[in-house]
Amino acid sequence: MSFAELTPPEAARWAARAGLDLPAERHAAVAATAEHIRSVVAVLRELDLGDTPPATAFRADGGCSDAAV
Repeated sequence: MSFAELTPPEAARWAARAGLDLPAERHAAVAATAEHIRSVVAVLRELDLGDTPPATAFRADGGCSDAAV
């Protein structure tokens, strides 16, 4: 899926839709940041996570998360 680059006026319009007051001097920075986030998410979407268990199966303490006794 391909997206057109977010322009500063579009960033301002989306901010206004969300009820955010975005000063004009921030439009370009917000648009650039949104583009960076979108590019990172695009890379993450390409990852094959087929064998990765859901996050609820992870335990930071290294314990077993299944129901086996």
